[in-house]
Amino acid sequence: MSKRQLRLGAFLMLPGHHVAAWRYPNVKKENLLNFEFAKQQALTAERGKFDMVFLADGVSARYRSKGFEHEHTAYFEPFTLLSGLAAVTSKIGLVGTVSTTYNEPFNVARKFASLDHLSGGRAGWNVVTSHGIEAANNFGYKEEPLHAERYERAEEFVDVAKKLWDSWEDDAIVFDQEHAKFADKEKVHEIRHEGKWFSVTGPLNIARPVQGYPVIVQAGSSEAGRELAAKTAEVIFTAWQTLEEAQAFYRDVKSRMAKYGRHPDELKIMPGVYPIVGRTIEEAEAKRRKLLDLIPEELGVSRLSQQLGVDLSGYPVDGPLPELPDVSEINGAKSRFKLLKDLAERENLTIRQLYQRIAGARGHREIIGTPEQIADQLQEWFENEAADGFNIMPPTYPDGLDDFVELVIPELQRRGLFRTEYEGSTLREHLGLKRPANQFVKKSFV
Repeated sequence: MSKRQLRLGAFLMLPGHHVAAWRYPNVKKENLLNFEFAKQQALTAERGKFDMVFLADGVSARYRSKGFEHEHTAYFEPFTLLSGLAAVTSKIGLVGTVSTTYNEPFNVARKFASLDHLSGGRAGWNVVTSHGIEAANNFGYKEEPLHAERYERAEEFVDVAKKLWDSWEDDAIVFDQEHAKFADKEKVHEIRHEGKWFSVTGPLNIARPVQGYPVIVQAGSSEAGRELAAKTAEVIFTAWQTLEEAQAFYRDVKSRMAKYGRHPDELKIMPGVYPIVGRTIEEAEAKRRKLLDLIPEELGVSRLSQQLGVDLSGYPVDGPLPELPDVSEINGAKSRFKLLKDLAERENLTIRQLYQRIAGARGHREIIGTPEQIADQLQEWFENEAADGFNIMPPTYPDGLDDFVELVIPELQRRGLFRTEYEGSTLREHLGLKRPANQFVKKSFV
């Protein structure tokens, strides 16, 4: 067995990651907001020994109102669903996306501490910032915050959350019934945080999480995102098309960690991968063609416009992209804008060809083939310092996840690249991450 093992996340975007997944023959309307269906997908991922299930989230229905007609836009709120999944799973990690832009640290820290206790130490927080005027309007803002300000606020937000989780020392609750002493007051701390964005006294009104902190996950590859990941993240979800791009990102982010007193192994880099699995290459290609045929043209253009932050509705769909602004002028998702712009230029793609390329993967890597071919591509990135693992994005549920668990996982296990059984019970143990020390505990020197 190889000592270094792949890390795998199952990205639960129901009914599937392809933009037209809801139109696929085996996808049923009654499963869209059905807990029993979501439970079955989580249990399938747990049967496959995945490290975690992951839920994305947003704070607006869609960036383009045209999406309502053609696109599935109704999703569970992550805390609610993950709390339910905590009760019906036993090993798999539970990672939810929560924005730092339109929330407050106290509420978020308390909810994640609760989820970590409910799950026995399996919670993870995907830290994101929210962009888009629609999101801003939902929270009473007339303009969306600037990119730099969103990340500055995010950094302070995470710092406050960690202080709140540490506000109760691990042994603060003494529960001495005989002497009527519930907690040791010397081990419960006000945090008294005063910063640019937040003023929080504390302490939190729940004990320190089982894991110390939930695993801190981040998605984003801009300059600000890389720096935030190097300082605070323990897992980073990212998107790259080529081995060389992924290797450059891997080296860059890990090289930044030393200045924050961190070792490269304390951060797991897990690019998103959109696999279309077939027992033969012809079967896999047929699945891909069927999905592409289901994309309404208007939706394809709308989705691409959303991803780029540029309205493409007035341009010929079989023509090239118009001249795009420089990435420095983009206030939205800078890394995704640059990835798509580079992809279109590198492969000379039309608007239609580009939206077809992102219809499932949304800029992440699409891999198609037999279980052996899929495993080959994952192994190449893993063994050449481009990834520590992958966030798996099935085209449709349940078929796409079933195919990966039943066909690809056994091939990865056969090669000694992935576990055959869980060796721990917490998400930190799955990922090989240390439990953080409490910053308020006074160190004793002997």
